[in-house]
Amino acid sequence: MKRRVVISGVGAITPLGNDPTTFWNNLLSGKSGAGSLARFDGSEFPSRIAAEVKQFEPLEYMDVKEARRIDLFAQYAIAASMQACKQAGIQKNSFDPQRAGVIIGSGIGGITTLLSNYKTLLERGPRRVSPFVIPMMISDIASALVSIRYNMRGPNFTTTSACASGAHAIGEAFLMVRDGRADLMITGGAEAPLHPLAYAGFCAAKALTTRNDEPERASRPFDRDRDGFLMAEGAGILVLEELESAKRRGAPIIAEVIGYAATGDAFHITAPHEEGAGAAEAMQKAIADAKITPEQVDYINTHGTSTPAGDVGECKAISKVFGRGNGKPLMNSTKSMIGHTLGAAGGVELIVSAMSLKSGWIHPSINIENFDEACENLAIVQKKIEAKPKIAISNSFGFGGHNATIVLKRWDE
Repeated sequence: MKRRVVISGVGAITPLGNDPTTFWNNLLSGKSGAGSLARFDGSEFPSRIAAEVKQFEPLEYMDVKEARRIDLFAQYAIAASMQACKQAGIQKNSFDPQRAGVIIGSGIGGITTLLSNYKTLLERGPRRVSPFVIPMMISDIASALVSIRYNMRGPNFTTTSACASGAHAIGEAFLMVRDGRADLMITGGAEAPLHPLAYAGFCAAKALTTRNDEPERASRPFDRDRDGFLMAEGAGILVLEELESAKRRGAPIIAEVIGYAATGDAFHITAPHEEGAGAAEAMQKAIADAKITPEQVDYINTHGTSTPAGDVGECKAISKVFGRGNGKPLMNSTKSMIGHTLGAAGGVELIVSAMSLKSGWIHPSINIENFDEACENLAIVQKKIEAKPKIAISNSFGFGGHNATIVLKRWDE
């Protein structure tokens, strides 16, 4: 028999707060985390706005020496992991280390470390390159550092599938616990992509919004006049645990994970399938894996990036799976307020889905003035609503046609 898997802790570093409670309250209030670029001079870029993490203090989670040897994306991952473990009541050696593991996804990893050291190489020569450049830049280092911190010697790796990285990490961790290969997994996603080269690359691909004069209104998923996504950063980490293990420890249970599926578009290196075929299949397979019907799904936390093609494809996929105009399932996009955290999005947004189930509230999608035709007659929430959903799904889709859907159920003893 497949085992039941629950979420017993969450941690979040986001543009709307550096802990889950602050983040959640700001989402419910419809606040935007967007602003003018502060990390570097963006005056020469077509897009000059972003949703940056603010007032993050790594020394709250590690000492100065350690912080100097860890890229920002991994600092975010460690901080969010420590928050999640604290909520779940997990301490080092309070579990069987062979039955606990870590899978943290990242699309870009330590890109700032890589590029800053390349600059050092060109300007000052090879002897001046940091001996830590390789362990700082590789994407799997976040998982490694968390496993070392908690002595978790079970499954340990990363997933890199662009904007689906975090969701794939969680899905694979879920399967590890459900299938009995682990009892406890720390999982999610982390990203710190705000470097001039990464930013220039997305600008060159015309992927980013250029509403530079109104950053708080720039991210507008499902709106007819959207013009690209708002680049963001952060981390969302969850503790997934076998149900009986969580009960024995007296851990809080936030929600139950009941289904997961991953598919590929096999269509284009950046554009989603025009009809959302892969996205629809991911939702259908995840629903089947959860042993529920589409009619039982109350809420979808969409991928909802605010890109012209992405939103249309996802809305078509949702229409195919759930129909249109029946007022269900309710939908929103967390990215309307925090922008696109790339490989961290799956973790951050699954936390939002879990908190929606636990609290009964669904946060608004902001900045919708005129619905895109493909998104009309879908139940997109524009004001916070107490809907008390029982079943939620979270979608994540990435460049290259990577699709992942995770299904959650409200915890009811």
